[in-house]
Parts: sequence; structure tokens; C-alpha cells
Amino acid sequence: MTAWTSDDLNRIAAADELEMAPLRRNGTLRRPVPIWVVRDGDDLYVRSFRGADGGWWRTARASHAGHIRAGGVDKDVTFVEVQDDGINDRIDTAYRTKYGRFSGAYVGPMVAARSTTLRLVPR
Repeated sequence: MTAWTSDDLNRIAAADELEMAPLRRNGTLRRPVPIWVVRDGDDLYVRSFRGADGGWWRTARASHAGHIRAGGVDKDVTFVEVQDDGINDRIDTAYRTKYGRFSGAYVGPMVAARSTTLRLVPR
């Protein structure tokens, strides 16, 4: 698998939102939706605010492929499902740290949606 460059990681992590466009079964991209993105070390992670009911998340989970745009970075990515609680604990902290300035009405659901955690891997 390809790794992120330091510049890509810094630019994407500094962005408030990431535009997510998962690949549909028919090979076309869904319309991009803005979502929150966090960094843990050399990895980037996203979660679905609506949990498993999120349309973009269901598409991403089915295809494991899509396109992202944030901080001036445009990349095709692979979505890797995350099950590890240790990583999810760090991602919870990253969401609270990065987005804590927003109401708990937003951060709370992101932390609670840990079953929807996806790692973004550049292609």
C-alpha cells in the first residue's frame, strides 16, 4: 500500500472538513459530502456522524474505494475498516481535541460512532 507524504498528512489533518466521495457499485463516485477527519500518527481516519445509517459510509464500506479532497490534497483512497479498540480510543481523543470547540451535540455522536471508523489509505 502507498503511504501518505508528510505534506499530505499535515494539510489534510489541518483541514476542518474533508470531502468524501465513495465509489458506487457501478463504478461512479457518489456526490462528495463534507465530513470530519482526524490524524493518528501517519494515518488518517473518518467516521460517520449518522453511524451505520450514513449513506456515504454504507457506500464506502461496500466498495472500500473512493476519492477525498481536503487542504488542497486530491487523492483516490482505499477505506480500511478499523476494529481495534486501542486505535479507536486514540481516535476518540483526536475527535475531542480537534473538534471540541463545536457543540457536544456533534462531537458526542462522532465518538459514539466508533464502529464506523475507516482508515484512509492513498492509492
